[in-house]
Amino acid sequence: MKKKIERVAVLGSGVMGSKIAAHFANAGIPSFLLDIVPKELNQEEKQKGLSLSSPEVRNRLAKEGLEEAKKAKPAAFYHTELSDLITIGNFEDNIEWLKQSDWIIEVVVERLDIKRQVFKIVDQVRNKETIVTSNTSGIPISSIAEGLSDDFQKYFCGTHFFNPPRYMKLLEIIPTSKTLPEVTEFLSSFCERRLGKGIVYCKDTPNFIANRIGVFSMLYAVKSMLEDGFTIEEVDLLSGPVTGKPKSAVFRTADLVGIDTLAYVANNLYDAVPFDEMREVFRLPDFIKEMIKNKWLGDKTRQGFYKTTKLPDGQKEILTLDYNTMQYRPSQRPKFPSVDLNKSTEDIKQRIKALAFTNDRAGKFIWKNLSSILLYSANRVPEITEDIVNIDNAMKWGFNWELGPFETWDAIGLEPSLRRMKEDGHPVPELVENLLSSGHNSFYTALNGRKFFFDWNTCKPKAEQSKPGIILLPSLKDQNKEIKKNSGASLIDLGDGVACLEFHSKMNTIGEDILQMIQSSLTEVAKNFQGLVIGNQAQNFSVGANLMLILMQAQDENWDELDLAVRLFQKITMGIKYSERPVVVAPYSMTFGGGCEISLSALKIHSAAELYMGLVELGVGLIPAGGGTKEMLLRNISHIPLDSSADLFPFVKRAFETIGMAKVSTSAKDAKNLGYLREGDNYSISQDYLIADAKKEVLAISEAGYEKPAPLKKIPVLGEPALANLKIGIHLMKEAGYISEYDAHIGGKLANVLCGGKLSSKSFVSEQYLLDLEREAFLSLLGERKTQERIKYMLEKGKPLRN
Repeated sequence: MKKKIERVAVLGSGVMGSKIAAHFANAGIPSFLLDIVPKELNQEEKQKGLSLSSPEVRNRLAKEGLEEAKKAKPAAFYHTELSDLITIGNFEDNIEWLKQSDWIIEVVVERLDIKRQVFKIVDQVRNKETIVTSNTSGIPISSIAEGLSDDFQKYFCGTHFFNPPRYMKLLEIIPTSKTLPEVTEFLSSFCERRLGKGIVYCKDTPNFIANRIGVFSMLYAVKSMLEDGFTIEEVDLLSGPVTGKPKSAVFRTADLVGIDTLAYVANNLYDAVPFDEMREVFRLPDFIKEMIKNKWLGDKTRQGFYKTTKLPDGQKEILTLDYNTMQYRPSQRPKFPSVDLNKSTEDIKQRIKALAFTNDRAGKFIWKNLSSILLYSANRVPEITEDIVNIDNAMKWGFNWELGPFETWDAIGLEPSLRRMKEDGHPVPELVENLLSSGHNSFYTALNGRKFFFDWNTCKPKAEQSKPGIILLPSLKDQNKEIKKNSGASLIDLGDGVACLEFHSKMNTIGEDILQMIQSSLTEVAKNFQGLVIGNQAQNFSVGANLMLILMQAQDENWDELDLAVRLFQKITMGIKYSERPVVVAPYSMTFGGGCEISLSALKIHSAAELYMGLVELGVGLIPAGGGTKEMLLRNISHIPLDSSADLFPFVKRAFETIGMAKVSTSAKDAKNLGYLREGDNYSISQDYLIADAKKEVLAISEAGYEKPAPLKKIPVLGEPALANLKIGIHLMKEAGYISEYDAHIGGKLANVLCGGKLSSKSFVSEQYLLDLEREAFLSLLGERKTQERIKYMLEKGKPLRN
């Protein structure tokens, strides 16, 4: 299907509508954001003397929706300046704008009669072959389109975005029997590449896939809690990260989305699935009905299952609802021996298996809930989808589970788990019977780097569809494309003369093993490849240096070893910068400290759009010493010619503020504004394509005729006059109470590096000169008691100490 999406229309400017428009803006796609015309003036409009015919009044709802999106937390926009791509209007005055739209998305209230009313107008106005979709989360898609024109129905389907659209990867696409296959194929390709979505195809069944199984899992946990006498905190502990679920678990998630919203979905499901074997799970317990009656709806009413209050001393206290008394009490930290024993197991598959087969109170709860979710998911095939991969992906992308239900079943072992399920009196789902009778004992298998899943229709393993442009590093390693490795990193052949250096230490922290592999990889690439990508596919690119090892060395006063380690890191970043072959770094998500410094040293960065990059060393009482301070100075002054008489101080000050305030970007767009990314650096909205896109950058640079750059030997620094000015600013911030005395001390060390040390006036220095200043400042701070206290506090508490 040859079609372009150059402008969209979003009908409905509520929480979802405005944020969907915001995400289109993130992708550089303009949109119309329309809503109904208000029927009466508000107080502010009356005071201004406006009337119902005033454009400001008629567009009020769309304007309010856009303003809410601009203020949303987490941020809906990569940067608020992108909101200029959204044009607000209303359904009456601006309905003809639909003729200019390539895709019309309905996001109005969840009522079938209102949706039909809106689509009747859309059908009359839209151009033929314009794609139209509904973002409903539960109303049958086919019923919405009933009675509309044939052309409308051919180009109509459901597109269920998850909230918040910028961050939630899942997009459920729900075609009707009349939707053209090429329409869903086009939407899938477009939304994956341009919007960064993970596509799941759903049948037109109640609440589709993710909400059907996700809400079941939440309400079954509530059911188990009531039956077995668990507290809300205990359920959230056992339904959170320890079992591969998000930190918000069950009840914190309910507070976030709204308990009334959860109830709406549950009631809708109860009415819509009369033949569901677990239908009664969707019947809300009395205490939740009472909460809704009391308007205890979660975060939106500031109390739900949890409630935050202030103590007399100003400290916050989290209270938890006691569902027996319907009173709030101080939250308690649950303790389960089996959880304490297994929570440090990094492999989620091993951890879930161990916990599920533990026979203590926690293990019994986990088994009861896990087995029910697995059985329920298996019984939904082929009702909601014929593809188990759709179910697994829906739960990973829509509910942030680490493993989907069928991946989890493989992890705990099909045969031992079925044996126990039978002992518990559960019938075996047809899907599982088919799998066993065909001679298989797992839902997934791997062969020669390809992943296969058990197919419902053929009762045979079926290869997962590979997508051009997506490179999976684990698959390449399975195909023996790994050139060399150590405990911290691997060098992998991406093909076409490009290699990839992949970190795989814990949280991708940078230690000696990674530095040695970078050094070795640069040598290997210089001999046998056209260029190098530094990237990986873990949860985060790198959280920085291994602070625990640094602290231990400092406490043991191994200063010679620390000096050598910093020198090695500096040598590595300079090696990346002046490599014999082009190096492109592909950072994403958390890219802190040393991870940021490695990125800054490369010829080019091709990042993910979701990039949280920052030189955060000041938070632990240090300054960046792997070349990060030097590189931020260079990024801020590089546009000024050496012979220019321009005042460099504002640019030096900007570098100082970015490092000194440990600023972290909220996106790749924001990283450009902060100076971490240069104007020529690019980003991919879909992280799935990141490695492949970075590879293309390497090849483009190589084919254009890469020449190894020469080290910089004439970097302008301003010396003591600028240093004095920065110190005045530091002093004023300290006096105003914004920073502590020790913060001011660290700031002085940073300022000294950025100004070139104790030079009497503007001078020119080399990169090595600045690296030496970085290293000296870093080691001197590391030797101080307060810095060591800060590092220890960060390791223990996960947040900075202001001492």
